[in-house]
Amino acid sequence: MPNLLLIQDTVSPEDLENAISGINGDLGMLWMLLSGILVFFMQAGFTLVESGMTRSKNAVNIAMKNLLDICVGSLTYWIVGYSLMYGDTSNGWFFWSGLFQGEGADLFFQTMFAATAATIVSGAIAGRTKYSTYIIFSLIMTAVIYPISGGWQWQGEGWLSNLGFIDFAGSSIVHSVGGWAALVAAILVGPRIGKFVDGKVLEIPGHNQVLATLGVFILWLGWFGFNGGSQLAWGGADAIGASNVVLITNLSAAAGGLGALITTWIWYGKPHLAQTLNGALAGLVSITAGCGNMSAGGAALAGLLGGILVVFSIEIIEKKLKIDDAVGAVSVHGVVGVWGTIVIGLWGIDGDTGIGLLNGGGAGQLGVQALGAFAYAAWSIGLSFVILFILKKTIGLRVSKEIEELGLDLAEHGTIAYPGKRNRGE
Repeated sequence: MPNLLLIQDTVSPEDLENAISGINGDLGMLWMLLSGILVFFMQAGFTLVESGMTRSKNAVNIAMKNLLDICVGSLTYWIVGYSLMYGDTSNGWFFWSGLFQGEGADLFFQTMFAATAATIVSGAIAGRTKYSTYIIFSLIMTAVIYPISGGWQWQGEGWLSNLGFIDFAGSSIVHSVGGWAALVAAILVGPRIGKFVDGKVLEIPGHNQVLATLGVFILWLGWFGFNGGSQLAWGGADAIGASNVVLITNLSAAAGGLGALITTWIWYGKPHLAQTLNGALAGLVSITAGCGNMSAGGAALAGLLGGILVVFSIEIIEKKLKIDDAVGAVSVHGVVGVWGTIVIGLWGIDGDTGIGLLNGGGAGQLGVQALGAFAYAAWSIGLSFVILFILKKTIGLRVSKEIEELGLDLAEHGTIAYPGKRNRGE
C-alpha cells in the first residue's frame, strides 16, 4: 500500500489540482455520454406513447416516423444543426462555424435533443399525414428550426442568454418549439375523419393503453438523462447539482401525474389513464427549464399545477377550438412548455436566493422568462407555418380519404403491425 503522506509530499498542489480536474473532466464526459444514451432511449418511449394512443392501423407509420426522426436528426444536426446552434455569432441571433462541427459526447448528447424536438410533431398529426411530407418537415426541424432558436440561450452569447433568460434543459427550447410546430401542423393537416361530426367531438380511443403507459415510463426514465445530463459536467459541485436535478425532475413528474389523476377523477367521475399519463409528462416538461433553479417543494408545486393545466388544455384545444391533436402533444409540450418556462419567474431560485415574483426576487426574471417563451412560440409557429403551408400547396400534407380509412400502415408502408384476422378499423 503506497504511503499517502509521501505521495502528498512529492506532488505539488498544482499537479494535484490538474489531476482532479482531469478526472472530473473524464467523469463529466462519461455522464454526458450516458445521459445521451438515456435520451436516445426516449425515442422508444415516444414510439410506444404515440402508437398506443392512436389506432392500430397506423402503428407501423408511427414507428417509421420515430425511426426516421433519429436517423434524419443524427445526420442533419451533425452536418449543419450543431453549427447553427453553437457556432460563432456577431449578433446573438444567428450562429455559424462551418459544416460538420461538434464531436464526441457533446455532439451525441445535443443530437438527441434535436431528434426529440422533431418527434413531438409526430403524435399530433398521427393517422392522416403523408410520410413523405413528414420526412421533409423533420429534416427542416432538426437542421434549422430547432438549432437556430436553441442558440439564443444555450450558445452562451445568444440574445436571450445575455438578458438572463433561464431554460436549463429545454421547456421552451425543445418542448415548446416542438409543441407549437405540432399545433400548426394539426391545424393545417386538419382533423381525422370521424373526429368532429355535426358539431360534436367524438372520441377515437387509442388501441393499446398499456403500450402508452410503458412508453411514459420509458420517457420518465430518459428524462433523468435529458435534465440531469444538461448539467454538462460531473464531479464536486457539478455532481451534487446533477443529482439534485434528477431528484427534482422525479418529484415534478410524480406531482404532475397526481395532479392530472385528481383532476380527471373530479371532472370525469373516474381517474382517467390517458390524461394521467399526459399529466406525468406535463410534470416533466414543467420542470425541464427550472430543474437547476427550483427547490424540491417548488418543483413539486410546478409539476402539480402542470398536471392540472394539461387536462384543461387538452379539453379546450379539442372541444372548444376543434383542433385534433391525437396524443395531446400541443398541450403537453407547447402549453406546459410555456408554463415550465415562466414558473421560474414566479418562484425560481439561484442557490438560496429567490429570483421569482413570489419569493422576493421581483418581476424582472418573470418578464425575461415571458419574453423568452413568447419568442420561442413566435419563431416555431411562424417558421413552421411557412414551411408546412408551402408543403400543403405543393406535395400536400394529407393522405386521401381512402388511405386514411384503410390505414397508413398498408397504404404508406405495405405492412401492418398486428398480422392476423381482425378489423383494422378498430
